[in-house]
Amino acid sequence: MAPGEAADAVPVDEGIRLVLTGKGGVGKTTLTAALARLLAREGRRVLAVDADAQLNLAAALGMARDEAEHLVPLSHHRDYIAEKTGVQPGETGALVRLNPDLADVVDRFGQLAPDGVRLLAMGTLSGAGGGCLCPENTTLAQAIRAVGLRPGEAIVLDTQAGVEHFGRAIARGFGHAMIVTDPTYSGIGVAVSAGRLARDLGIPSVHLVVNRVRNDADRERVADDMARRGGDLRFDTLAWVPYDDAVLAAEPAVDPLLADPDSPFMTAVRALAAIVSRTPTEIAP
Repeated sequence: MAPGEAADAVPVDEGIRLVLTGKGGVGKTTLTAALARLLAREGRRVLAVDADAQLNLAAALGMARDEAEHLVPLSHHRDYIAEKTGVQPGETGALVRLNPDLADVVDRFGQLAPDGVRLLAMGTLSGAGGGCLCPENTTLAQAIRAVGLRPGEAIVLDTQAGVEHFGRAIARGFGHAMIVTDPTYSGIGVAVSAGRLARDLGIPSVHLVVNRVRNDADRERVADDMARRGGDLRFDTLAWVPYDDAVLAAEPAVDPLLADPDSPFMTAVRALAAIVSRTPTEIAP
């Protein structure tokens, strides 16, 4: 597939499909939860998908601690995986059904979170984009593709750290990718790799989100490093999310941030929500 070629172009009136990726520890999960809650408050039906093995999205969304800590991810539902793929997890030498019907996955395993957000905890997706035919990864990849969207609906996907998992199985059908970094050398390096991959996979709109920005020096550092290491890589949107002490104080849930009308973090996240709802631009805190 040529760079910039759309794998599955997503018309605007078919809802929002957004994937967030980047280096571990840059704030992807908090941003995912805040975006999911905001989009739901705008009246959208939102499905938040946790494809990070750490499974922290439930707590970030504001689900009760006990419920969040005892979620069983889809990858651990062995009977369901066997039912859909025709192969038990761990079984070798058997033919995996590559296009299982997973239209019931949200109804069977989706959990209700605050503001009416539905959460689907996937578990790991390692290898799903690289040709692995194991039943677990086939089920996880197909589950993401199986969720059909109608106008006014959104799916927001939080991925695990890095870019190794971020292949065609994830990208297919997504209209937006937010590449999240912080103003650090390692974060920017992963963002450059993820941005190039998102372009190569044909995701129509690719956005760079720089989180925890403290001052102009941070902005200059990111701009210089992106120019040096990014080459001809271009993003549809550059968004700066300011450092906000309230984010750490609120951890793990975003509820206190949503309740603060003056939160610098939430002001930036509202701008991000507007981006995926329509207009690419540069957003400054």
